[in-house]
Amino acid sequence: MTRVAAVDCGTNSIRLLVADCDPETGELVDLDRRMTIVRLGQGVDRTGRLAPEALERTFAACREYAAVIKEHGAERLRFVATSASRDAENRDEFVRGVLDILGVEPEVISGDQEAEFSFTGATKELKGSDHLARPYLVVDIGGGSTEFVVGDDHVRAARSVDVGCVRMTERHLVRDGVVSDPPTDAQIAAMRADIEAALDLAEETVPLREARTLVGLAGSVTTVSAIAQDLPEYDSQAIHHSRVSHDRVREITDWLLHSTHAERAAVPSMHPGRVDVIAAGALVLLSIMERIGAEEVVVSEHDILDGIAWSVA
Repeated sequence: MTRVAAVDCGTNSIRLLVADCDPETGELVDLDRRMTIVRLGQGVDRTGRLAPEALERTFAACREYAAVIKEHGAERLRFVATSASRDAENRDEFVRGVLDILGVEPEVISGDQEAEFSFTGATKELKGSDHLARPYLVVDIGGGSTEFVVGDDHVRAARSVDVGCVRMTERHLVRDGVVSDPPTDAQIAAMRADIEAALDLAEETVPLREARTLVGLAGSVTTVSAIAQDLPEYDSQAIHHSRVSHDRVREITDWLLHSTHAERAAVPSMHPGRVDVIAAGALVLLSIMERIGAEEVVVSEHDILDGIAWSVA
């Protein structure tokens, strides 16, 4: 076993996994897995820069994670940064801050690399599941971008497009600095059109409709699963490898799009940091399911973070 640490810093959240990995057996044992909503991508779509308060929230989480990594004695650490820090003019500030706190430079990876890690993390456990038809379509709905990967044992095609729950919310659902409560039909229609255009772009390089099993990753998808199961609190074990039908995703998305902030915040499994962006994330998921004719989505708690850990091991 090799003890490794992996950090995935996205547009909305930063996550840590400390795990023991055995590359020969394919076994990965969690020692610590945690997530913090930092909204690193706050305003990036509008300003092109990482906001000072967003950077400080992210650095505070990094300081917490540094203590956890030290406590567990991880031998190796890899820090991967995604969409927001790829787009920002002042990403050097971000790089310097992470290096000072954790002792490693964040790797600002491409969308294609992001997709490779997501596919490995999501499918490594599924490959012995005879009841799940291949090829898989792994969809990682992040804050700023969504990754699409089609593959069997290996990736056949991958594409990252700039639709995510934070980006869509900021672009379409914010008026005068406040998220619409609830959105108007016109706002929803504009967001849907943006998502459909991104799916057209993804289909130029990824054969989405050839997939036989849809695997959904990240907080928007796992939260939809938690709502579908009516969980009294967020429960990773109940969510991991759960299945949510197309009809149920449609019902939940419709409710989220027409609910108020207070109604969404009252959902017991809802992370406070997702209340304002979950409706956009659910609409991305629903649009994908409708595009490929998926009857259900298989929800995975294992994703890019696990893929990063395997790459270190």
